[in-house]
Amino acid sequence: MGWLFLKVLLAGMTFSGLLYPLLDLSISGKTRAPKPNIVIILADDMGWGDLGANWAETKDTTNLDKMASEGMRFVDFHAAASTCSPSRASLLTGRLGLRNGVTHNFAVTSVGGLPLNETTLAEVLQQAGYVTAMIGKWHLGHHGSYHPNFRGFDYYFGIPYSHDMGCTDTPGYNYPPCPACPQSDGLWRNPERDCYTDVALPLYENLNIVEQPVNLSGLARKYLEKAVAFIEQASTSGRPFLLYMGLAHMHVPLSVTPPLENPGSQRPYRASLQEMDSLVGQIKDKVDHMAKENTLLWITGDNGPWAQKCELAGSVGPFFGLWQTHQGGSSAKQTTWEGGHRVPALAYWPGRVPANATSTALLSMLDIFPTAIALAGASLPPNRNFDGLDVSEVLFGRSQVGHRVLFHPNSGAAGEYGGLQTVRLDHHKAFYITGGAKACDGSTGPEQLHASPLIFNLEDDAAEAAPLQRGSPEYQAVLPKVTRVLADVLQDIADDNSSRADYSQDPSVTPCCSPSQIACRCQTV
Repeated sequence: MGWLFLKVLLAGMTFSGLLYPLLDLSISGKTRAPKPNIVIILADDMGWGDLGANWAETKDTTNLDKMASEGMRFVDFHAAASTCSPSRASLLTGRLGLRNGVTHNFAVTSVGGLPLNETTLAEVLQQAGYVTAMIGKWHLGHHGSYHPNFRGFDYYFGIPYSHDMGCTDTPGYNYPPCPACPQSDGLWRNPERDCYTDVALPLYENLNIVEQPVNLSGLARKYLEKAVAFIEQASTSGRPFLLYMGLAHMHVPLSVTPPLENPGSQRPYRASLQEMDSLVGQIKDKVDHMAKENTLLWITGDNGPWAQKCELAGSVGPFFGLWQTHQGGSSAKQTTWEGGHRVPALAYWPGRVPANATSTALLSMLDIFPTAIALAGASLPPNRNFDGLDVSEVLFGRSQVGHRVLFHPNSGAAGEYGGLQTVRLDHHKAFYITGGAKACDGSTGPEQLHASPLIFNLEDDAAEAAPLQRGSPEYQAVLPKVTRVLADVLQDIADDNSSRADYSQDPSVTPCCSPSQIACRCQTV
């Protein structure tokens, strides 16, 4: 109990004040080659085509495009799932949801989170001497020991889940729009429009709620200020650092600072994309100023665009999922079509990652975990299997070989959450189940099981428009290989040390800094 009290005390102290002196950032022992700093920036609901370096129609990412010209761009990079919590759990564990237990999103009232017997990247690097921070969206559990401060992060500043999961006084742009937080009794959640009006969105600094409701119009600035402060203090400490940022961009509600004068003529999505691009550019500038030669900066997205948000959703580029859209529904977020999980990705490390390089290797968010651990000279957690690869050789331009096989978990549009019924094998992709998520027009695509899977050749058909003919020699050659690798991974998972998340809910765990106030309203920052 005494150890737990001390941990809570340390985690609850603010970064700018008391945390670091108590953690002791000094170096002791023999001098050795410095371990690299690692900065991971995760965009939310950003489409593959939202990066100008990927898609010429996009003109709003000048900083990211510059980073692509100075580093490496990955064009066949995939989120580990097509929705928030599972994707983030896989990033931090290197394991698919069927192994780490996180197969769908956690709620405001969720009791659990990422299972406590799963080891996070932050915990591994902490043990390797890193100072660690998480800024932004967490969405892996907020109650008790599931909080970021107990999952390896020395410092946390952010929102415990998606920023549409609570009301604010600055609602931003959403489709359909949601109201501001109530100022008096009588306004409650409208279940037909998924608007939260009974509990305001909280902002945490370590274990404390410092603002509720969050001022969305100032959130990007606050994230930037905290990230810059962390990079400055960590860089001067003599210890390597891990900074993991979960941006609010490009998830709805979109908020732009300053607000658009005429949203009708200025597309809010473009303005928000430009704001995100500026934020990332300023973080890169700080890294360049403080620790350019020894910092890996890795930027990617958690899943594809949320198509049901219409003009407030991003671009899938050429990955239209045409077979599905002709059946009905969306082929983006929540689906296993390319638009749901193929995401923009960049790596930047001057002198180590080659400049103006494009990698066609088949890579995944799952690879960040083992790659970062290898670069840090640490060891993978024992007694469990991993789905990610150490792709250092690809990062440093010495290889174009990534995965031969990737599995895309069911993420809400069809099938059981987390189930593996979509298989990527080299440039072929097989679907044992299909379904369309809710589209802009409100339609969804029917769930369809395929005993003989649909198989697409992505090299010839990036839009996934026409599956191979089942009687064709190409189909017949690929089918047994797909069958074998799917059976192998399912057996491997069955034999593995796998976890199961607690998805039970209890209203009493809802973050609330002042239960006596309407919508838990309080302001301390």
